[in-house]
Amino acid sequence: MVKISVNGQVKEYDENLTFEDIAADYADAYKSRIAGVIFNGKMLELFKKPGCDGEAVFYDLGSFTGHRSYVRTATFLFMKAAYDVIGIDNIEKIKAEFSIGSGFYISAKGGFHADEILADRIGERMQALVDAGLPIQKSSMDLEAAVKLFTAQGMHDKEKLCKYRGSSTINVYELDGYYDYYYGHMLPNTGYVEYFDVLPYKNGFILNLPLRSNPETVPVFEARDKLFATMMEATDWGEKLGVDSVGDLNDCICNGGLNEMLLVQEALQERKIAEIAHDITNRGGVKFVMIAGPSSSGKTSFSHRLSVQLKTHGLKPHPIAVDDYFVNREDTPLDENGDYNFECLEAIDVALFNRDMCDLLAGKRVEIPTFNFKTGKREYKGNFKQLGPDDILVIEGIHALNDKMSSSLPTESKYKVYISALTTLNIDEHNRIPTTDARMLRRMVRDARTRGASATRTIQMWPSVRRGEEENIFPFQEGADAMFNSALIYELSVIKPFAEPLLYSVSPDEPEYYEAKRLLKFLSYFLSVDTANLPNNSIVREFVGGSCFNV
Repeated sequence: MVKISVNGQVKEYDENLTFEDIAADYADAYKSRIAGVIFNGKMLELFKKPGCDGEAVFYDLGSFTGHRSYVRTATFLFMKAAYDVIGIDNIEKIKAEFSIGSGFYISAKGGFHADEILADRIGERMQALVDAGLPIQKSSMDLEAAVKLFTAQGMHDKEKLCKYRGSSTINVYELDGYYDYYYGHMLPNTGYVEYFDVLPYKNGFILNLPLRSNPETVPVFEARDKLFATMMEATDWGEKLGVDSVGDLNDCICNGGLNEMLLVQEALQERKIAEIAHDITNRGGVKFVMIAGPSSSGKTSFSHRLSVQLKTHGLKPHPIAVDDYFVNREDTPLDENGDYNFECLEAIDVALFNRDMCDLLAGKRVEIPTFNFKTGKREYKGNFKQLGPDDILVIEGIHALNDKMSSSLPTESKYKVYISALTTLNIDEHNRIPTTDARMLRRMVRDARTRGASATRTIQMWPSVRRGEEENIFPFQEGADAMFNSALIYELSVIKPFAEPLLYSVSPDEPEYYEAKRLLKFLSYFLSVDTANLPNNSIVREFVGGSCFNV
């Protein structure tokens, strides 16, 4: 028998019981199904056994970690179902690409058509696996044996990933004779993946899953064609450069091809910025370039580089930060926890912003405010502006794409740009890299360098940052005139040596420790690259330092 403490309550259990068995006693205390456990300070999957006395802290599907496990397990089931339905001989490559709203786009190549009939068949096979409640088994496998297994299943990205693995073993998941590798924990059996939908989309499929905020409901999938096109453009760039996965990137670093790949990537971004500047100029009548994007998208560097390109067209760009129109601190709305909510539209003096912009559009001379973040007050320091025929304002801020922010300005005077670090590089064909991970690492490194903030603080505040983005930015992204992807294929190899010391400093007794460990495991897949050959106008410089811009 073992003694297990849960929420201060100690019970004895048979030593052969799993954490899934133990979790059944506490299911009513959680809002959604229990997904995993932290036992004696170690994060474990539910199919594990305690093996000794200790303290267990369960987490459910509504938690970040639990939701990730659900997405990961659902992806595993999709791949198993696809292999069963299509047949391994007909599959060239099935790749989990990126998220589109509530869904995840899965590209599919081979001797088949990704149509509605096939989507239904894969969905039906997934449902049969769920209904069967089959166990998901995990085993430690010799690396050489795992490579042979992956080769036999046509998973060549995993072969390359194993090449750079420091350990001689690798954890492999097995489901009904199908083997795969996944970065992160799984749910204990197929019966946990109760909610999903498989839809045909473009040349592949959408695996539509519940959001973390409502883990027992599959939302209606909303196509985001502009976002999809931007993501696929980045995917195509990666394929042309021969870098589709972390293994490809590591090969490029080892084979001496990094510098050329880096320069081509930077050139591709500069070409895209030039195309946006050309479109703004050709449209005519644009006086306000409105730029918005989630945290750590590189908005400031992008604004500077876009301004340079606008100058080549004879325009005179002037930066305006929406943040300078914050209401005074005492007038800032509070959130549900009683903290200042700086990310809601009401935190901005919208009326003053519109009045100033309309006056500028009318040719009047206007003094632009500066917000003092130390005192929490708006100040005027003689920053006067007056728009001539060639002047254009480059406005950056969280609400820039929201028409309520600039309701008084004529539509034809505005050009909206959505920017985000839309990572399309994969760990391997079945393990995608969430764009939020790349952005969080960017922010962690920048905030440590410029503000002395710890990794603990960045991780701690990230859920609030994400919530603000989901409410105030993502709903407006499809309304943008242009989308710019600031992610660079090589950037995580550059960020790694800056981020690792920060993550190692997170103490095991801090709640953020488990997220820090996850990110350290994630970074372990990448070989490190120094910043010596990184251009000083690169967007990555905004985070690691050395930028020629004032960022």
